[in-house]
Amino acid sequence: MAKFSITNYFKESYQEWTQKVSWPTWSELQNSAIVVSVASLIIAIVIYLMDISFSTVLDKFYSMFM
Repeated sequence: MAKFSITNYFKESYQEWTQKVSWPTWSELQNSAIVVSVASLIIAIVIYLMDISFSTVLDKFYSMFM
């Protein structure tokens, strides 16, 4: 079993980051950012609509007892 060495760890980490990792292209990053932005907007709209509808239903329900 190999002995752990902090210098060996950093050397292998650097080698992996520079040679083995496949980094996305600028175009792929832009496409991913657009997908995340659109999905976030859709989720925010859905949550907003749910909040408004629950608020309206509860207001109607509470007004029945006043």
